Amino acid sequence: MSKPKAIVTRRWPSANEERLKENFDVVFNESDVPFTEDQLKDALKNCDVFMPTVTDKVTRDVLSVEGRTANMIANFGVGFNHIDIEAAKDLGITVSNTPSVLTDCTADIAMSLLLMVARRVGEGERELRSDNWTGWRPTHLLGTKVTGKKLGIIGFGRIGQAVAQRAKFGFNMDILYWDPFDLPEEVVSKYNATKLDTIEDICKESDFVSVNCPATKETFHLMNEERFKLMKPTAFVINTARGDIIDEKALLKALADKEIAGAGLDVMEPEPLPPEHELWQLPRVIITPHVAARSAITAERIKALIVENVQRYINGDPLLNVVDVKRGY
Repeated sequence: MSKPKAIVTRRWPSANEERLKENFDVVFNESDVPFTEDQLKDALKNCDVFMPTVTDKVTRDVLSVEGRTANMIANFGVGFNHIDIEAAKDLGITVSNTPSVLTDCTADIAMSLLLMVARRVGEGERELRSDNWTGWRPTHLLGTKVTGKKLGIIGFGRIGQAVAQRAKFGFNMDILYWDPFDLPEEVVSKYNATKLDTIEDICKESDFVSVNCPATKETFHLMNEERFKLMKPTAFVINTARGDIIDEKALLKALADKEIAGAGLDVMEPEPLPPEHELWQLPRVIITPHVAARSAITAERIKALIVENVQRYINGDPLLNVVDVKRGY
C-alpha cells in the first residue's frame, strides 16, 4: 500500500520531519515562509493530508478550490481560528488538532509571564543589557508580590486548570474562574476554585487575569475597553491563548491611562508585531514570540498525535482528536 501524500506548510524540528518521512510521502516547505493563498490552494490539490500551522489562513475560499484532493487537515497545534471549521464541515473535510500535548508547556509560559511582569524582570534585564544599572538601592524596580494573590482564569479547560495547578500549589494563589461550561465538582474542588458568574466579575476581583479560552467568534476582543476599566489599577493581564482575544487598542489605552498595571503576552494581534508598535515602548509589558508550546518533547508529541490521527482516519477508525467548535478544541 502506498503512503498517503502529505504537505507540511512550515518546517518542523528535523527529528520530527525524519519520522514523518517514515509514515508519509511528504513534501516540506523548504523556505519556511508562510504560504500565500495560491500556494495553500495548490497544496490542497496535491495531497491527501494537509498539515498547516497557525500562520496559514485556511479560509472557505481556500478550502473550496477546484480539484482539491485533501480530505483531512491535521493541524499542528491546538488553536484552529486560522481554519474555517464551518467551511470544512460543509465540504466534508475532517479537521484534527493536538490539544492535550500542549497543556503543560503553555501553562509554564503563562506563569513565566505572570512572574516576569509582576516582578519587573523584563525591565531589569533590559536595564542590565543597556548598561544602565547603577547598583542596588531600596526603591529600585519595586514589583508586585505574587504569592497569595487572586488569579482569575478565563477558560477553565485543560490549560486553564494547568495554570491553576501551578498558581495554587506553587504560589498559594486563590483561584477564580469563568467558563461557559459546568465542570465536574472534583475538578473545581481540586484547586479550591471559585466560579464567578461573569467575565466582568473576574476582571473586578482578580489581581491577575489569565486568558486561556479558545479563539472563536464569541471570544473575539473579549478583553475590551469596558472590561479593562473594571480591572484593578494594580492588576495584570496574561494572554497565552490567541492575540485577537484581546483588543490591543483597548489594552494600550488601559496601560496608558493606568487602568491596569501591566501585561504579559505570548500572542499578539497581529503576529509578528511591527517594530513601530506602541506595545514595544511600554516598560510594564512582557512579550514573547508565541513560544508557549515550543519545547522539544512537545514537538515530538504533536508529531506522534498527528501521525496517529491520520492513520486512524485512513483506517476508518475514530480519531483521537477532532476539532470541537463548541468546546474550543
